[in-house]
Amino acid sequence: MSPTQISRYILSFSWIYHGFFPKLLHVAPIEKLMTASFGFSEKISYLITKSAGVGEILFGIILFLFYKNKIMVYLNILALIGLLFFVALLQPQLLIEAFNPVTTNLALIGLSIVLLHELNVKK
Repeated sequence: MSPTQISRYILSFSWIYHGFFPKLLHVAPIEKLMTASFGFSEKISYLITKSAGVGEILFGIILFLFYKNKIMVYLNILALIGLLFFVALLQPQLLIEAFNPVTTNLALIGLSIVLLHELNVKK
């Protein structure tokens, strides 16, 4: 399998997985903590979490389909940086937990850079 396809599958899978399992199938405690940081009621926080899950799944599908579009890959990188910044701002203690957003997001940004490189090489 090519580096392009490996990057494509892992990036798309990550968005879909993180949208479905900890947000739609079962709202994970960390997800509750993150949305509660906004100060909304529990019901509104729940709806925000569910909406974020749907958004992440849709983004994962769109990225899977349009992985050759460099704008999509750059949006992916910006979203990963934005989410990392969001965690650092609202719940910085999560940055030192096991399987934290630093290691996850940096690895996914690295795969995004590999994908961009591969797209440039195949011109």
